[in-house]
Amino acid sequence: MEKMSKCKVCVTGGAGYIGSCLVKKLLEKGYTVHATLRNLDDRSKVDFLMSFSGADTRLVLFEADIYDPKTFDPAIQGCEFVFHVATPLLHTEGYQACLLSLDEFYLISLLMHNLASIAMSCVRSRSVRRVIYTSSVVSTSPLMEDGSGFKDFIDETCWTPLNLSYAYSNPNLTEYVVSKTLTEEQILSYGTNSDIGELEMVTLPLGVVGGDTFQSYMPLSVALFISSLTGGEFTYQALRFLEELLEKLPIVHIDDVCEAHIFCMELASIRGRFLCLNGPKREIKWGNTKLIEKGFEYKYDTKMILDDCIKCSKKNGDLLTTNNN
Repeated sequence: MEKMSKCKVCVTGGAGYIGSCLVKKLLEKGYTVHATLRNLDDRSKVDFLMSFSGADTRLVLFEADIYDPKTFDPAIQGCEFVFHVATPLLHTEGYQACLLSLDEFYLISLLMHNLASIAMSCVRSRSVRRVIYTSSVVSTSPLMEDGSGFKDFIDETCWTPLNLSYAYSNPNLTEYVVSKTLTEEQILSYGTNSDIGELEMVTLPLGVVGGDTFQSYMPLSVALFISSLTGGEFTYQALRFLEELLEKLPIVHIDDVCEAHIFCMELASIRGRFLCLNGPKREIKWGNTKLIEKGFEYKYDTKMILDDCIKCSKKNGDLLTTNNN
């Protein structure tokens, strides 16, 4: 791995579950971090980010809105690497066989346009050389295009069909799948776009992320892990939906997620798509070796991930409160 000087990096969505953990790790490793938030007046988010070691001298917070891409320019300026973690969702009705209404089509077009604008902001900065995009395994379903069954493997060549309906889905879940799939395809297309120049594009489709959090509430992905214990209707439905979409549940620890992001930054050169997950060893073969072949090592197994999810839920009172009911 290339030995790098501690440069400036940008993390969009810096107060989120993954974003905040990534900010903390980058500060611990000596990097100067530009982190974006939607609202700098939200003291609950600003204060916990500024409490990290090194934040007083090496963390700069910027206000930016994913639906107003020009607001990211100041945060990106002067950075060598951009971690695009912020996740926009389309607040529209569900997609049925990908037949979009005019409003839905407009929102997807807006999302794609804004992604292009952020990529061009990276180009205009004249400092950014690599963008690392946080994707989701929901974009890599091994379902056949006609929904007749699953392929016998899942790897970086798999893309989720967007013309299918699901028994356990709802508009929010379907919107998430569509937005993450189209966004990742768009990001990767920039790697071969002459207008983008030499900018390297990397995407990391993540399994369901578990572990502890610095936030004052339990993240949704952690809630999925313990849905059978809490009895949460939405989280249990989401869990069933993921199994319907992917055949089995791929998972990954938040610490491994952040280390994988930094690993992809610190390599001398890298571009393309890399699954970041651990999967149960049954039926469908999971192609999660591409990142490992680059030299990355996972530190957390299934038991460790589940243990940390339960610790997180107890710390935030979610598991205790539900059991008392």
